[in-house]
Amino acid sequence: MSRKPEDREPRTALSWTGRLAALASLGDASRRRLFEYVTGQPSAVGRDDAAAALDMPRSTASFHLDKLVRDGLLAVEFRKLGGKAGPGSGRPAKLYRPALDEVGVSVPERSYDLAGELMATAIESSIADGGGVREALTDASYSRGHALGGGGVSLEEVLGTIGYMPEQDGEGGTILMNCPFHRLADGHTDVVCAMNGALLSGAAAACGIPEDKVVEDRTVGRCCARIRP
Repeated sequence: MSRKPEDREPRTALSWTGRLAALASLGDASRRRLFEYVTGQPSAVGRDDAAAALDMPRSTASFHLDKLVRDGLLAVEFRKLGGKAGPGSGRPAKLYRPALDEVGVSVPERSYDLAGELMATAIESSIADGGGVREALTDASYSRGHALGGGGVSLEEVLGTIGYMPEQDGEGGTILMNCPFHRLADGHTDVVCAMNGALLSGAAAACGIPEDKVVEDRTVGRCCARIRP
C-alpha cells in the first residue's frame, strides 16, 4: 500500500555530498532493510513495529533508524497513538517517515531531473497558452532560478546546490566548472544553454546580483556561462 500524494510530507533536498553520504549509509544491510520497510508503509512507523517486522532487536533498529535520520534519509515526527489525548494519555511516540522520494548521485554532479522538470513545465505552458516552447522554457527556468535564490542564500550556494561547481576566477568573478546538464547539452546545445542562462539569471536576480553579470563562456570543459565581476 502506498501513501496518497496528499498524505505525503514535504521532502528534503540533499546536497551532492549529502546524497553521497546517504548512499553510503544504505550500504549497511540493516539500514537498507529498515529504509525499505519505512518507505513501503502508508504512514510513519515506530521503532517497535519496524523491529518486529524485520525480526531485529529493538536497540539495533533504533540505532539504525536514527542513523538514517542523521543521514537525511528519514525524518522524525512525534504523535500519540491509539486515539488518546490529554493528561494520562502517555508520551508521544517517536515515529519515522521517508525524508526523500528517492536518492541518486552522479560523478561529476548532474541535475537531469531539474532539466526534465523545466522542460515538462515549458511544454505544459506552451500547450495551455499556445506560445512558443523556447520562450516557455526560458520563463520556467528563470522562475525556478529565482525561487532557488530566495531565502537569503548566496549565489555561490545556489550554484553549488545545482551542481555548477563554482570557483572564483581571481578577478572577482565566478566560473562554473561543471555543466549539470552535460549530456543534454552535447546534443541540444542551444536549448540547454538558453535554459542555463535563464536559470542563472533568475538565481542572480534573487541574490541581488544584476542579471547582466551572467555572460556566455565557451571555454571547453566548463559550463556555457559564468558570472563576471
